[in-house]
Amino acid sequence: MRDTVDGDPASVWDTAGASFARWRSGDPSALDELVRVMSPILWHVVRATGLDKEQSEDVVQTAWLALVRSAETVGDPQAVARWLCTTARREAWRVGKTAGRSTAVEDDALEWHLPSQPSPESDVVLKDEQSRLWESMKVLPERCQKLLRIVAMEPRPDYARIAGELKMPIGSIGPTRGRCLDKLRNELQRTGADR
Repeated sequence: MRDTVDGDPASVWDTAGASFARWRSGDPSALDELVRVMSPILWHVVRATGLDKEQSEDVVQTAWLALVRSAETVGDPQAVARWLCTTARREAWRVGKTAGRSTAVEDDALEWHLPSQPSPESDVVLKDEQSRLWESMKVLPERCQKLLRIVAMEPRPDYARIAGELKMPIGSIGPTRGRCLDKLRNELQRTGADR
């Protein structure tokens, strides 16, 4: 085993390459040497991406597992250090993106921001009520149907336009609308649709 504490990066890369070659040749202790030499470097590579300690530990471990699973893909033993650093950096970026997207939030906090969804039951009830309403509308005189549709569909109905379309005085629109609503209410009660 070579001493790599002399600070020479070339000797670290050489030691990593030699250890990797020996490990692939069947020397299990060579993997321990490779881990000893490369783990501090991988740790610095991963921490430089901004991950916290726990995330960094996971990423470094993932890089080692990737090497064990894919050792045959590293063609040149001298490239193992670069392969490990690249693998660790890419995994760190992936974890960083995922962590940034998934911030835990309490359900109560989310409830205010989620669109309200009607239950299937309330949706069926609403459709039934609407169907009964329109069936009751068909029984009303045509003039009432037109007036109630216009008044219901427009947020601020133009009474002058309504008077022109329905050929009635502007002053009678309100009272006529009231009578038409009474007729609609009576029809809904008669058919039991008001329940």
